[in-house]
Amino acid sequence: MPDAPEDLEAWVRALAESLGLGDGLGADQHPVGLLLDLTRDAAHGVVRPAGPLTTYLVGLAVAQGMTVEDAAARTRATIAAWQMTRRDLPDQG
Repeated sequence: MPDAPEDLEAWVRALAESLGLGDGLGADQHPVGLLLDLTRDAAHGVVRPAGPLTTYLVGLAVAQGMTVEDAAARTRATIAAWQMTRRDLPDQG
């Protein structure tokens, strides 16, 4: 995770342990960069509050058995489809 500050890695480990996800799950097992990218894509591609909500929903999908890679791919496809749909709407201004 080269772009994330050291404190972020420590935070991920601390929160994972606090949430009962185990202290053996290091930041290398949490796709921090991927999740930050998805959060940014949703915030910029949909609306800002969609960022954290998107990350939460991806987490739920992974908890139900989807791989994080599949959840990320589906999320990106949904963001792209959302943008295309919104471009086709008449200007509300």
